[in-house]
Amino acid sequence: MPKDHDLFGSAIAEVSCLDGDILGVMTIRLLTEQYPDRPAFDTAVSHALLRGAAAGELAETLRLHQPGSIVAFGRQDAVSPGYLPAVEASRAAGYEAIERLAGGRAAVFHSGTIAFAWTIPSEKPRETIKPRFEALASTLQTAFLSLGADARIGEVPGEYCPGAYSINVSGHHKVMGAGQRIIGRAAHVGGVIVVSGGDRISEVLIPVYQALELQWNPTTSGDLAGTVPGITRQDVLAAIVAEFDRRYGLEDGRIDEATLTRAAALEAGHISARP
Repeated sequence: MPKDHDLFGSAIAEVSCLDGDILGVMTIRLLTEQYPDRPAFDTAVSHALLRGAAAGELAETLRLHQPGSIVAFGRQDAVSPGYLPAVEASRAAGYEAIERLAGGRAAVFHSGTIAFAWTIPSEKPRETIKPRFEALASTLQTAFLSLGADARIGEVPGEYCPGAYSINVSGHHKVMGAGQRIIGRAAHVGGVIVVSGGDRISEVLIPVYQALELQWNPTTSGDLAGTVPGITRQDVLAAIVAEFDRRYGLEDGRIDEATLTRAAALEAGHISARP
């Protein structure tokens, strides 16, 4: 099995289009299937896409979907002494606990958010970690600016799951976080965009981070709706799709049956242990 590596918000030069040239593909396939009632399977689908790309079976994809209510734990969380109490706290709040694909610390997804997974085949993915973060952050920042948000790239002091390529509004409230996972000859860049319900994130993360003994400032949790009144998930999705299409080219795609079968086999591995 290929060795993998996961990162978060730390540090595409070799961007999507260059990887596409290597594979003879000039556009990114846009995938919008979603499985909010099966949160671990939803994560496993993105994992399966990464495995397929690393094996040379799948081309570059961008997956945009509405997740269920979940707390997504990173590998650092899973080895923390407070992990099981944190899992219990998330489920007590009505959020399923899963182990996500990318690195970082616990983050919240719910119906007011957009989950994204950009899967990029690459001959040497470890050499282009920072450029991928930069490409993603720049693309999403431009999309958010087009909607009227004062979107800025960078970590807000005290934010949850901190990262240098987070996006905030007005320098105060985090609205996007991203991480990476590398396996073989492919990279996954995934994360969450908070359109509405930033307060819901704070509510569930307060007991979760307390259990994990992580320091943070709950007031840094925000959403795009708080700065652009009336904005909807569809508005944000449309802006993201338009900007990705402008920069890289998109074509509609579907998740194939082989990927879904692989995802079903990976699903159990993304369910957080029960206390």
